[in-house]
Amino acid sequence: MLSELFPNVDSEDLYEATIDTLYMTGISVVGTFILGILLGLLLFLTAKGGLTNRVLNLITAVVVNVFRAIPFIILILLLFPFTDWLMGTIRGPKAALPALIVGAAPFYGRMVEIALKEVDKGVIEAAEAMGAKISTVIFKVLLPESMPALISGITVTAISLIGYTAVAGVIGAGGLGDLAYMKGFQRRDFDVVVACTILIVFIVFVFQFIGDFISNKLDKR
Repeated sequence: MLSELFPNVDSEDLYEATIDTLYMTGISVVGTFILGILLGLLLFLTAKGGLTNRVLNLITAVVVNVFRAIPFIILILLLFPFTDWLMGTIRGPKAALPALIVGAAPFYGRMVEIALKEVDKGVIEAAEAMGAKISTVIFKVLLPESMPALISGITVTAISLIGYTAVAGVIGAGGLGDLAYMKGFQRRDFDVVVACTILIVFIVFVFQFIGDFISNKLDKR
């Protein structure tokens, strides 16, 4: 029955494209989580009421805002020299990783900053009154208290990254977006486009379910 509904779909191509999409999304989510946490902490700690370093806060805010403003397809092209230097290639799923991380981390960094602002200031002040160092406040108070919001934020970002991988596929990064465009749209085999779309939607649902499950487990309110 599936062969009748999707006569032009090659199961091996579909499997390989799905693996490429999961590879790009998985690695970039990890990279975005780490870089986004660093950016969010930097924005939060250098703001008024924290360490109050206006110059560092301004520089970080400008970098975050600039990279958030650049359309992803243009960012991929702008990062070609950096990608070639870092990964040794500008083609394939590996080459898409720098653009995916650089494109998503500023977006997630702002989410981290918002989550940290929601932490009860009384808890932070109590830790500081007991002589806690900045590193202790970060790892014992800020990150644990905001973890449910951080997980919800990375879930939303991961779903955006799945969309970004489809865009990256258009320039030969592989994945379901590449398969849908190269073997579906260009050959006018629209059953391939539909099959790829169904799989992308399914992956989004799986990521959302996992993110909601972990966030609910960590939320003790």
